[in-house]
Amino acid sequence: MPFAHAPDDAGMTDTFGPDEIEAGGILTIDLAAIVANWRALSARAAPAQCAAVVKADAYGCGIAQVVPALVNAGCDTFFVANLTEARRARTVAPAASIYVLNGVLPGTAASYAAANLHPVLGSAGGLDEWNGYRAASGWRGGAALHIDTGMNRLGFPLGETGALANRLAGDHGIALVMSHFACSEEDHPLNAVQMQRFVAMRALLPKIAGSLANSSGIFLGRKAHHDLVRPGVALYGANPTPGQPNPMRAVVGLEGRIVQMRNVEQGATVGYSATWTAQRPTRLAIVSVGYADGFLRGASASDRRPGAEAIVAGKRCPLAGRVSMDLFAVDVTGVADDVKRGGFVTLLGDDIGVDDLAARAGTIGYEVLTSLGRRYRRIYRA
Repeated sequence: MPFAHAPDDAGMTDTFGPDEIEAGGILTIDLAAIVANWRALSARAAPAQCAAVVKADAYGCGIAQVVPALVNAGCDTFFVANLTEARRARTVAPAASIYVLNGVLPGTAASYAAANLHPVLGSAGGLDEWNGYRAASGWRGGAALHIDTGMNRLGFPLGETGALANRLAGDHGIALVMSHFACSEEDHPLNAVQMQRFVAMRALLPKIAGSLANSSGIFLGRKAHHDLVRPGVALYGANPTPGQPNPMRAVVGLEGRIVQMRNVEQGATVGYSATWTAQRPTRLAIVSVGYADGFLRGASASDRRPGAEAIVAGKRCPLAGRVSMDLFAVDVTGVADDVKRGGFVTLLGDDIGVDDLAARAGTIGYEVLTSLGRRYRRIYRA
């Protein structure tokens, strides 16, 4: 039970948020597990280099803590979504290569140069602005090209690769060409199509390193790896191989504080809109965590469908009624009598992973992680 509640000083490297005695929830982030996951993915992808995607505040786990841990493990390339994230990563990784996936917005080229950041260029306008800035300023920092091979989101159209190749003469500064899988976590025919398109595209840009694989793409085999892989969600413990045992170590533990115990009679309803009805005399634990903390409203329970579960005194217990902004109820009928006000229930950890909670909430592990709130006491462990 790696995330059972322990005193703050048990392996603690850093803490944030309210004092434990005041906290409505305790969020524990295992930096050693993130490092172990990166090393496992790096070994699987070798000889390709393994970067780390740390956008969305390192998937809710904290750029300021995650990036230094990975740098110390040997990671020297990071991907973020925007300039704000890139500057935060640069502060704690002064020598790393940092790529910004959303590219150059109008008027921002100088900001990339100021922090030695690499934009991922996916449109003619962005490439023109970047080239114009380099020509006018003398800046010789690098960038990446994004070529769309099937996602139809960011990136140059595949058919423009030949024209792009003709533009890249002399000191063009393009250090990487990349694309992104649309369906890598599924057994989908588009995966093979994208891999074929990427190989054909790279033949037109033969001297530039290539990157295609995300977390799940790493598990599609060596044909997906190329020169650099870009794992994201798998670093943080989500399963990159849905339907198969999770090869990654759990990273996040979450416990919620019981603020009240109450008994309700058979036939009584619980929570907003009276969607859940007690089928027997029921004992409830009211937990001070809600959707304002990132515990998703989709995890609510009703008479029509079960919701998420919590582990209380070693037993799985179902939620009762809706998750509200700050609170939800757990049915602890039949659980040991020592469950009491001020104690904790486990919401993530032990046998409940991010993908398990996501399935109960009708979403994906990415949303569970990136929704982790700021009202918890955060404990980082090495």
